[in-house]
This record gives sequence, C-alpha cells and structure tokens, in this order.
Amino acid sequence: MAGMQRYGGEELGEAPHIVVLGSCKVGNFVVSTPVLRGLKARFPKAVLGFVGSELTADFEAALDAIDWRLSWDDPAPGAGLRLQQELAQLQQRHGPVQLAVNLDGFNPVTCSLVPWLNPCFVAGGSLTANLRRQLPWGELPQQHFLADPEWDSPAFLDRYRGVFASNYIAELFCRLAFVADYADPTAIELPASDPPFEVPELLIHCTTARGAKLWPFSHWRQVVEFATGRGWRVGLVGSPPAAQREAYNAGDGEEDLLASTGLEDLRGRTSLMELAGAAQRARAVISVDAGPLHIAAAVGTPTLAVVGNDGAGVGASPVRLWLPRCENVSRTTAMASCSACSDNRFRNDDCLVDGHPCMASVGPEQVIGWLEGVMG
Repeated sequence: MAGMQRYGGEELGEAPHIVVLGSCKVGNFVVSTPVLRGLKARFPKAVLGFVGSELTADFEAALDAIDWRLSWDDPAPGAGLRLQQELAQLQQRHGPVQLAVNLDGFNPVTCSLVPWLNPCFVAGGSLTANLRRQLPWGELPQQHFLADPEWDSPAFLDRYRGVFASNYIAELFCRLAFVADYADPTAIELPASDPPFEVPELLIHCTTARGAKLWPFSHWRQVVEFATGRGWRVGLVGSPPAAQREAYNAGDGEEDLLASTGLEDLRGRTSLMELAGAAQRARAVISVDAGPLHIAAAVGTPTLAVVGNDGAGVGASPVRLWLPRCENVSRTTAMASCSACSDNRFRNDDCLVDGHPCMASVGPEQVIGWLEGVMG
C-alpha cells in the first residue's frame, strides 16, 4: 500500500483492473456514467469494477461499462467483512487494482475503502495507506481542485481557466479521471425497464432531502389542477409515502394534493430502472432538484427543473454544478435573488430566510407556460 500515487493520466497497461467508488445518491450515480464510459473508451480491455450503493444497485448492475459491482452501504450484519473478502477475491480473479477513482471523495467510508484496494494510482479522496491522514491531493489542477470549496461559483472557472470548460459535475469527474477526451460529460445514458403501470402523460416529483429546495405545495396544486383540467393524467413519483415524509420533507403536502386533486399516487411503485422507463414514456416530467430530475433528463424526456435560482444562477440549488446539460432540460427562474444558500456553500438543510423567497417567487405560471409549450 505504500506505493499509492496520485493519478495524473498515466497509461495503465493493456488490461488494467480499475475500481470506481460511487455515492449513495441517485443524481451522483447518473452523472458518473460519462466517466465510466470514458474509462472504458480509454482502456477498452480494462476490467471496471464499481463499489456503489444498494440504492442504485439496479442501475449499476445493468450498465454495460461496469464489469462487477458491490455495495459499500449494505446494512446486513457482517456486510463490512464480506465486502473486504469479496474485494480480495476480485483482485485475485482480475489482478491488482491499477487505478481507484473515488467519485464520493468526501465520504469517510469510500475514503477508507480506497487503501483496502491497494491501488497503484488514486483519483479522488482517499486516506493514506496507514489510514492515519488524508492522502495529499496532488499538484495538477485536475487533482487539487478537490480542495477548492467553491465548485459552483463563477470564480471557480476563473481559477481553473483552460482546465475546465464548465462547473458541471460530470465534467469535473471526467477531468479527475483524465478521460475528458474520451467521453462527452453532457451525454448521459441510463438503462431502463418497463414500469408496472400505464404511464400518465405528466410525471411530477415534489420532494427532496434538502428542504431549501422545496417548491410550495400551493404552487404544485395550481399546476396539477391546470394539467388535469386539460385532460392530462398526472402521476406523483417518489419513494414510498413513509420514506417521503421521513427523509424527503413531504410532510402532509403530498397527501393533501392526492386527496384534493386528480393526482395519481405512483410513489414507491418502481425501481429506479422502472422509474427511468416511466419517465421515458411520459410526455413531460417536472421535478424539484432531486434524483428523479436527473433520471428524466438522462432518458430524453422534456424535463423542467423547478429551482429557486435567479437568471445568474444564484439561489437554493447549485445549478452550475448539478443542473443537467441535456437539450431536453429547462429550468425555472426565481424572481427573488437570494445568495444565503450559496454563501453557506449549500450546507443548510432548510431555508435560511423567512418566507423562502427564492422558491416562493417561482410562480406556477412559469411551470404552466412551460407545460403549454411542451404538451400543446
């Protein structure tokens, strides 16, 4: 393990064993797909392993670029020991790991897993071989940008002029792994499967784990009433209702919408791949800044991101960093400009300003106008 070095784009041999470590967030996996394709394009005979999440396991197992996958967040008793044993067996089968790419580089779990792999080269966050401190970032800009706290800001691009063409997280991942010349970071593709229901014309997703990104349910009501008044079926997607309330700030808002409008309850009825299939079959998808937004964007459906950001991108969401760059994606524009979230580097769960002005100032007429343009 003493030989771990920062990856600077070196060649890795004809058939290297490469391991990518991912996040437990859906959006993070979606934007990881370009770097996975880029690694396969640069090293076509590589064995590419993925240590990811139980949450995105169906996507991971179905993605052609991934040759084997394991979960770092398996909650079963003894899962940590089994993971270590399975990683050792995979190295016996496919050879030592030449490169480990940590795409969840601020997660202490994945940073601890990297030294277990004993890679020759490391891209992204890692502890040192003795697990006592953080592995230094390295001197190249594609390495030490990880220490920069302002990925979402215009100043970030000024500091890295000539290195990054955008703040987009998928590009940052590709630069980190030195495969930007082998993959288009804006071209994101996901596997999909048929959902177990007839898909409505319009799908909506209202909730998020970070309350600062919620859109008022009173605004959602006007959109649903407009759509059903036009004769369009509208389906509500998301996790099962209990999880929506516990982890995604749904409160009673979704239940009230379902009880008082023609909204159809599709929460908890799909796997992620089935959700991708449902989004693919819908005529349009409207979502706050959350995982279903990234899924709908990736399958090519006209998608509206309901975000509380002004015309310059300042607001509740880090849109420069995370907003999908696909042509089928549009976003709302907040009429109120508020930098409280960006000043706090988006570490706040809830809104920091009374009245939630950025999200509240995104009027339902914006969303309805977009729907009229897309649905006719």
